[in-house]
Amino acid sequence: MGSEEVSPRTFVPVAPGERPRRSRSTARVLLIDDRDRILLFADSDPGAPGVGWWITPGGGIDDGESEVVAAVREVEEETGLRITEADLLGPTMRRTVVHGYSDVVIDQQDVFYACWVPEFEVSTAGHTEEELLTMAGHRWWTRTELATTDETIWPAALLDLWKDADVRRAAAASGAADPVEAADGGRVEESTVPA
Repeated sequence: MGSEEVSPRTFVPVAPGERPRRSRSTARVLLIDDRDRILLFADSDPGAPGVGWWITPGGGIDDGESEVVAAVREVEEETGLRITEADLLGPTMRRTVVHGYSDVVIDQQDVFYACWVPEFEVSTAGHTEEELLTMAGHRWWTRTELATTDETIWPAALLDLWKDADVRRAAAASGAADPVEAADGGRVEESTVPA
């Protein structure tokens, strides 16, 4: 996660109407391996035991940092894999999301990129203290597994986002200019405790 948050989260539940509200911008990456699987992390809200979801690698954009630099940094911190800015395709989607957690509400501006990589062993050695507390694991998912799971996946439109990234990649490989701006993911809520 980027360092722009004013103070660390407490993870101590607060009455819903009394939760502090923060805002931040994040860069997220669809990391797709050469077996056509996407890497997701199991995330949780320690103040809401038993609630979990799966997310793409990524996190906060630091002050003075570009979106693409943040995406590269976050991939290395969260997975141990070093990529370059040139490895990224995108941005593929922008959205506004509200995350209502047990201790805070976060208004977030997300930008998504895609990156295709050889299969690799994920290292979580670069995870922050907060990520070590909330991240319960990681796994590579196939499209079929995503389409048939009962697990919560954020963003909910991940399969569509992945399909759109494939189309953009094919266009780039054929030498066609990408005429499409980043998709508008709209405004959504992804909350353990509704905002």
